[in-house]
Amino acid sequence: MKECLLTLSTAFIITVSFANTQGKESQISSLPQNEDTAYTRVITERAAKIVVTLGLPDSAAFYRVRETIAGQYRALNNIDNNRDARIKQAKEQSGTDKAALDSAKKHIGDETDTQIANLHAQFLSRLGKELTPQQVDKVKDGLTYGVLPLTYHAYQDELPNLTDAQKTQILTWLTEAREYAMDAGSSKEKHAWFGKYKGRINNYLSKEGYDMKKAEADWMQRIKDRKASGG
Repeated sequence: MKECLLTLSTAFIITVSFANTQGKESQISSLPQNEDTAYTRVITERAAKIVVTLGLPDSAAFYRVRETIAGQYRALNNIDNNRDARIKQAKEQSGTDKAALDSAKKHIGDETDTQIANLHAQFLSRLGKELTPQQVDKVKDGLTYGVLPLTYHAYQDELPNLTDAQKTQILTWLTEAREYAMDAGSSKEKHAWFGKYKGRINNYLSKEGYDMKKAEADWMQRIKDRKASGG
């Protein structure tokens, strides 16, 4: 496990643990057999760590869901590889024609987004046939290092006087961020989605009257006091 600092405001950070998956979570699909076997082992083990948290009734269900999640890793991997290869080819073909390259990148990006959106829907449909909505949420959290619950808890801990409406809005945006993050190809890209939505949340809370800098300073002091008291 590695530690990653997630910014909630300019200086507002929380420490969260996430799986040791730095760098791009993709592998060239045409790898030599031994490397592809290693990649398959990695994504299968990663999927198993998620499935073990679900409390499935039997080993058959465990293996079915594990293979569904591992298959999603591989499918996203293939889409990313195809996108990267196409962009590389576009760069070679466009030469110094920046307008042509920009147009090609946009076209490739739009097609990739459509492929990912379709894959996302298919993946959730497959999971829905095996799991309850609560278990599906656990899978989503597993795919995104548990950033949603950790961040949601951090906001409530930092701002204990949040109203129910404010909590609902925060959770809604973090949930939306998770939907995008679960399809991202690297840990950096996954966290970037949450970072984007945390910026939106912080702006919202500032408009709601919270002094985020002061709230952060007060929160950090409370954390220090808890540690000092053994809490």
